[in-house]
Order: sequence, then structure tokens, then C-alpha cells
Amino acid sequence: MGLHLNRDNYQTYRAYRALLDDKLTELALYTKELCPEAVVEVSAISYEDEDGHVDIFPPPGLPEDEEERIELAVAARAGEIFEETGLFILCAAFDRPEHSSEHR
Repeated sequence: MGLHLNRDNYQTYRAYRALLDDKLTELALYTKELCPEAVVEVSAISYEDEDGHVDIFPPPGLPEDEEERIELAVAARAGEIFEETGLFILCAAFDRPEHSSEHR
């Protein structure tokens, strides 16, 4: 059964997407404040109850405790966003793939 857009649910969807885009941008900028050298990727693709996600690729050589500090700080901010808006945005730090030239 497909979604049939009408004026009411279209307006609701646009407001939801605008809020989600704002919060994903906020999390990306916050991550860059914490670690300017990190590569940050965001996605509004939904999986189950997730509204979006933020993938953090810390620079090589960053100490593990610093990487964890950044990941926990961004996850805490995502938790605040959930409390404020109900948006469930997952945040995680990953090692860069060997072909890191694809990530900017």
C-alpha cells in the first residue's frame, strides 16, 4: 500500500524532512567542532525506527580515548535531539576504509 500524498500529509512530511535535515546538519557541524579532521557523513535514509544516521570517520592516528570521547559527545547530543523532537538519529565512529579517497 503506497503513500497517497495530499495537502495535509505532504505539509507534515515537508516539516518532518526540514527538521530532520536541520538536526543532521547540526550533528555534523558539532562533530566537526569536536574534531575538524574527521570525515562526517549523514544520511536521512530510514531503517526500521531510525530517522537518520551520522557516520564519523576520525583521522588515522587519533587516540582511541579521544575517538570515544567524540563519539559519546555526538551520541549525547543526538539523545538531546531525540528528547526535544522525537527524531532517532544513530551516531557511530568507524575506521576509514582503505579507499578513503572516496570520503571527504
